[in-house]
Amino acid sequence: MKSEETFRRSSSSGSVYSPAIQKAIEVAIVAHEGQTRKGKNVPYITHLLSVGLILARTGASEEIIVAGILHDVLEDTNLTKEYLVKEFGKDVARIVDDVTEQDKSLLWVERKRLALEHISSMLPDSLLVKSADTLYNMSDQIQDYRREGEKTFLRFNKPKEQQMLRYKRLVTKLVDTWSENPLLPDLQQSLITINKEWSSKNEN
Repeated sequence: MKSEETFRRSSSSGSVYSPAIQKAIEVAIVAHEGQTRKGKNVPYITHLLSVGLILARTGASEEIIVAGILHDVLEDTNLTKEYLVKEFGKDVARIVDDVTEQDKSLLWVERKRLALEHISSMLPDSLLVKSADTLYNMSDQIQDYRREGEKTFLRFNKPKEQQMLRYKRLVTKLVDTWSENPLLPDLQQSLITINKEWSSKNEN
């Protein structure tokens, strides 16, 4: 059972409704307009709202939930860190910048390596957003694989084996960096599911 203090910190004003979260949703909808999940006809905003929901269910603060909803705006839209500081504050801007791949011109392998190494320097708030993002992506791919089988990986830059290795390294790094992370059990269970289900070929 979470303490009363945990629930109180979900909003800086103490109220249930959060104008900041509502604003973050509206900004994300406009910023990511027309974008879809990779290789799917699913609006990208579904990913961002799902990450925000995962964070809310951990009892995360308002700032962390806002950052979760906005976590891809620096990487995938024209919004800037300066804009985030002005509209949502320094903490939100720092968290979003923390989980953003800084140089999209690099090869996929190099981008993922640098992102993995950066986890060690993250504060718990950034780690929680990174974990929620990772958990949603893993869960989404698990469901896609159950529906589509091996065709799932045709829309990604790297084959299934490299996706599996990346998730293993990512979850291991998150576990090693913050042992009290409330999302670790879900991440570890998702990794077990991926290793079990993806190891056998599913043509569907």
